[in-house]
Amino acid sequence: MSRRTRRDNTAAPSGAAGAAARCTVTICRGCCCGTLAEVPRLDHEAQLTDLRTTLSGIATIRRTDCLDACERANVIVIEPSAEGRKVGGRPVWPGQVNDPGAAADIIAWIRDGGPGVAEPPGVLDLYAFQPSRRVRAELHDE
Repeated sequence: MSRRTRRDNTAAPSGAAGAAARCTVTICRGCCCGTLAEVPRLDHEAQLTDLRTTLSGIATIRRTDCLDACERANVIVIEPSAEGRKVGGRPVWPGQVNDPGAAADIIAWIRDGGPGVAEPPGVLDLYAFQPSRRVRAELHDE
């Protein structure tokens, strides 16, 4: 996987407890995701801005260069909050999130608590996939 860099984080409450109380949303904006060459007819920056705006104070938003799932551009990873993990929530990897309606459903789910806390929207049946263990592990290498 390509090296990832954290470019932006939504301001988190001070202290580790505040950050752990939220979902973390990682949005890929590397070589394929976030480019008109791979996904035409989508305003990629507007999608990222919408995520940041609607989830401000609700989730930590991270932008990364590559999640190594280029064939599924645009990829978003939703990691559960500490509360969600306690009740069995696991990271969810929606791919091909190129439809504003699908993105809105995913955002609403995150606002309701995300993995482990809220019932996932039906649209996730169409978009969610399981990346390899290597890719999942590399997302957590900091």
